[in-house]
Amino acid sequence: MIERLKRWAHEIKAQLLTLWFCRSHPDTPLPAKIAAALVVAYAFSPIDLIPDFIPVIGYLDDLVIVPLGIYLVLRLIPDHVLAASREKANQWMERNEARPRNYLAAGIILIVWAALAYWVWIVAADWTRRS
Repeated sequence: MIERLKRWAHEIKAQLLTLWFCRSHPDTPLPAKIAAALVVAYAFSPIDLIPDFIPVIGYLDDLVIVPLGIYLVLRLIPDHVLAASREKANQWMERNEARPRNYLAAGIILIVWAALAYWVWIVAADWTRRS
């Protein structure tokens, strides 16, 4: 069971690196580039949209949203781009380089949380005024 999970995690990492290289390939269609950038940015962000300390739901994004995003984006990318990008990803992983980090995505996620907190504060203030 543990070995199967390790293989699955390795495959997810390989797919994410493949998308990382696909998003900069000149033959990748613009919608696929945008979708790949979003999935990779979210997956490589040091901050999750749903923090992992929230029981069950915290890991839901890592276990469902990221693989689903990878699956959908891979369907948008031409085969020759995927082949070239997979080769680059495999070389990257063989060199055992650190995975890319995306601090821009982390900043965007922080902004989303701040906007959500502000909205809740406004709704709560309006609700208490009406009471």
